[in-house]
Order: sequence, then C-alpha cells, then structure tokens
Amino acid sequence: MSTVRERSADEVLLGFTRALRASGVGVTQDRAQEFLVAASLLGVGERRETYWAGRATLCAGPDDLERYDQVFDAFFNSRDGLPRRREAQPPSQPVSVLPEQEPGGGGAEADDDDAVRAAASGVEVLRHRDVAALTAGEKRRLDSMFATLDCRPPRRRTARHRRWHRGTVDAHRTLRESLRRMGEPSDIAWRRRSERPRRVVLLVDVSGSMSGYADALLRLAHRWTQTAGPSVETFTVGTRLTHVTRAMRLRDPDRAIVAAGDTVPDWSGGTRLGETLQMFLTRWGQRGMARGAVVVVFSDGWERGDPTLLADQLERLRRIAHRVVWVNPHRGKTGYEPVQAGVVAALPHCDDFVAGHSLATFAELTELVSRA
Repeated sequence: MSTVRERSADEVLLGFTRALRASGVGVTQDRAQEFLVAASLLGVGERRETYWAGRATLCAGPDDLERYDQVFDAFFNSRDGLPRRREAQPPSQPVSVLPEQEPGGGGAEADDDDAVRAAASGVEVLRHRDVAALTAGEKRRLDSMFATLDCRPPRRRTARHRRWHRGTVDAHRTLRESLRRMGEPSDIAWRRRSERPRRVVLLVDVSGSMSGYADALLRLAHRWTQTAGPSVETFTVGTRLTHVTRAMRLRDPDRAIVAAGDTVPDWSGGTRLGETLQMFLTRWGQRGMARGAVVVVFSDGWERGDPTLLADQLERLRRIAHRVVWVNPHRGKTGYEPVQAGVVAALPHCDDFVAGHSLATFAELTELVSRA
C-alpha cells in the first residue's frame, strides 16, 4: 500500500528554487524570498500565477529564461495545483535488457562490446563538455563523475626528521648505538625530512558572469575537501568574501552546495576581486592561511573594481604563497584572448594560468596542484 505525503507550499517552492540553482540559474536567497512573497500574493495554487511570479523574481537576465522554462515544466505537474501530493513508491530494481542473439552465434557479444564502447565514448565526451552549456540531465550525470577526480594535496618538507633506510646519516643515533655496544662499530642510521600536506586555498568567483560555472566549481571544492581533509580552505568571492569551508565538509555534495548557497549573500552579484582579495589577505591570508600555501583563484577576470588594486593584492599574495594558480573557464576555448582588465592585471603575478570549464580540465588542475 503506497503512502501519500502532503508537502507544504513553501517546501515545494523552495525545492523549485534549488532545482533552478542546480541547473545554472543564479538564484540568490533574496530572490528566493521575493519569489515566495510574489507567489503568495498571486496565488500559490495556480500554475500560471506561480510561473510568472518565478519568472519575474528568479531570472536575472534573458539567458536564464530558457532554463527557467525547462526546469519549471520538469518540476511542476501541469495537471495539479500547488502544492501537489506525491506518492511514495518503493524503489524499483534495475532491469538489464540483453540483446537477442542472432542465428550463427557471436552477435550478442558484438552488441555488448558496441554498447560498452558507446557508453565509454559518451562519458569521455561529457568529460570534455563545457559545464555551463550542459542540460539539467547532463549536469546530473556529471555530478556523479566528480568522484573520479584524484585531488591529492601537495606535500611540503618539514624541519623534523624521521628514520629511513637511506638519505642522510643520523650521526646522533649512530653514535648512541655505538656507545651502547661499548664502542664496537654498529650499523649506520639514516634519516630524512618528514613531509606534511601543504595547504590549498580555493577562491571561487560566484559573480553573475561565473554563475554557469559556480555549481561545478563548488563541487570540485567539495571533492577536494573530502579527499585532502583539513588542508583545504574554500572561500567565495564576488562583492564580498565568504568562508564556506564548513559547508564543504558535509559528506553529501548536494547538501554541501545547498549549505554554501545559504551562506553566500552575494551569489550572482558583481565582481570586486581586488577588494575581496585584500580582505582575504588582511583577515586570513597574511596571518598564516596563505603563507606557504597553493592558492587557486577561479575567475573569468571581469573586474568591476580598480584593476590596480587587484594587481597590488596579487603581488602581495605572491610574496607569501608557495604558488598562485589562476583558473579561467574561458582559457581553453577557441579564440579566447586574455584582454579582460582583471586578467591583464593578474597574469604578471600568477605562476600558472590554466583552463577550468570541463571535468577534463578539472582533472588537469588537480594534477598540477598535487605536484606544486
């Protein structure tokens, strides 16, 4: 017997805003609240009024309208009012359909090989696709592929030593062993410097021009945090600087993205990289977080503030960080030229300027950072 669960209107509408955000539409908390107010005034139970309430409050520009229509049609049931009743169905067992074997034998094995090759080819194509151009279904498939990234933290040598089978001679331990044997020769003891994970600091631009990549970049930050642990710190930059490491430490990636969205107040806002970078260095970086760390900046360089301030802060960052990596989602696209004011100001102070628009480029980035 199926159970029926009644969902409140606010729960359904907020679920719709989360689905929009997952599809790439820059839905901030302020817009979500405005949507709830507009829907309550126009009538929550009417599909047409709900559609126009969301279109007027949740869409930031013409580029969001097509995705809004797709998500709205997929999320809401056109035959029922809002909120609607959903039946909880038991999970169905996956059914594998085997191809029919042709007379003569060997046909089924050939079809299986073709299916495997086609599936592998589809995954490889998706790895190289621009994440901002994916459909909602393709994004869901890509989300599960982030677990394949090997986000190993870079290593740094410490002042402490430990025993080892080769390296430099541990004169102190060798002498003590000889004295313990009353001056008789003993085996030579060796030692080497210990290693610890080097800190990685991720600065993710969540401004309006980066809204199509923000979700994927935060999923990359979540994967990095889950793999490398406490050696990874994540901040979002836009018009303000927000520390979202606590949200990234949630084990479930979807919950982590929602928690980060609830924390960030300037989602899909403007870009003031110079001011936010200055705030990061003054409050966090120069006090120790960026000192000796690998700092990765994810931004397209569309700076609304003073580019001179951005250049000064990056020069300041370069003096205390081990390595500064700038990741631009347009870097790997044909015909791209680094002519944006922010990029021009940043390039002289960056060790690496790499692409970051697909899962394949994310894998190259993680390998670059792990070798830093």
